[in-house]
Amino acid sequence: MTKEEARQFKENWAIVNQVLIEEARRISLEERLRSLNALYLAARSFGWDEQLRAEEEIVRDRWQQLKERTGGVDNRG
Repeated sequence: MTKEEARQFKENWAIVNQVLIEEARRISLEERLRSLNALYLAARSFGWDEQLRAEEEIVRDRWQQLKERTGGVDNRG
């Protein structure tokens, strides 16, 4: 790929991204919620919600261990 082809490729994708952003802004709240619900139902049907809950528990346990090891001190900044 030449520099010119790479530049054109990047410009084309910038245009595509701008169109996607504009389309997303025009979607109603109702349609967004409908799409979110469809994703949620799909995740449940695949059993992903159970897996995510299990992973959340692992993360909570890790945070608890860190909290215990540091004496509950928050060193984030």
